[in-house]
Amino acid sequence: MDADTSRRYHAFADWARGSSPTYAEWAEGIAGDDELTERISRLGERRGQPNLVFAAARWAGCGLEPFAVWRDRLLTEWDRVAAITAERRTQTNEVGRCATLLPPLSHIEGPIALLETGTAAGLCLYPDRYAYEYSSSEEGPLRTIVPERPDAAALPMLRCRVDDPGAIPETIPDIVWRAGIDLAPIDVGDADAVAWLETLIWPGPVHDERIERHRAAVDVARSDPPRIVPGDILDRLPEVAAESPPDATLVVFHSAVLLYLDAAERRRFADLVSTLGARVNRRVVWISNETAGTLPEIDGRMPQGVDATGSFIQTVDGMPVALAGQHGATYEVSALRS
Repeated sequence: MDADTSRRYHAFADWARGSSPTYAEWAEGIAGDDELTERISRLGERRGQPNLVFAAARWAGCGLEPFAVWRDRLLTEWDRVAAITAERRTQTNEVGRCATLLPPLSHIEGPIALLETGTAAGLCLYPDRYAYEYSSSEEGPLRTIVPERPDAAALPMLRCRVDDPGAIPETIPDIVWRAGIDLAPIDVGDADAVAWLETLIWPGPVHDERIERHRAAVDVARSDPPRIVPGDILDRLPEVAAESPPDATLVVFHSAVLLYLDAAERRRFADLVSTLGARVNRRVVWISNETAGTLPEIDGRMPQGVDATGSFIQTVDGMPVALAGQHGATYEVSALRS
């Protein structure tokens, strides 16, 4: 048994247990399986990620079966599964995150130019073209925000629970320009690539709504395809930022992207985006949604005793402002107030 792989899959099982029972069972089964941990270890760390292995297995035709049945099918299809992990990436384009992007955007003076680093298909570049329902667990729905558009009835509804009604935005931001940077951009007109994105959504009842809003968001993006520049964010950020309108506030944002960089690359990115305004002669606001442990200075600015497990630490210009649910379902600000 490969011990490192076993630990990774045990940890993933703990993380997935309350969200996707199927993935939790698969991960737990792999963690205790000598043959599978050895095979996955040979894929390497990137290709052996649970998210990628499970999506690749589903893409190869392994159904959502109990582990004992699924394991046999996985071994039968192993060569194909391994090839898929080499060809494809985990580029989950979770449109629900726009519900947690909207609150900080609402405090920025417009017009706004949006630039997403690690943008996949660019579905999160349209926060002004989705509908939102903000609620609290005690009071139910508090505010619904719907753009004034002819297609308003067809827009995906993004639902988010907040712990403070004061954090709920009141208006849709005025976004006049949008672009993204990605190592392997996804064309929303490519049916195969879009189907892969859907396969990356975890199975389980709590994720059914994610599939529906994903499909609706793809329709939004297809009606006005985003500009996505291929390349490394560390190389391309200044030149793409310089393309934005000089009279707009440039907002650089990302979600669950820096974990794919090593520590030195994260440091370079933070330094780059922090000095970007001077480089391109524009006002720049940096909104980050990343997990704890990504940047030590962010962790050091968190109030003591705050548990960010299972959430992103949302920061604006390097200062923590909220705990944002990783799929956009929750937005908590109270714990971060000093």
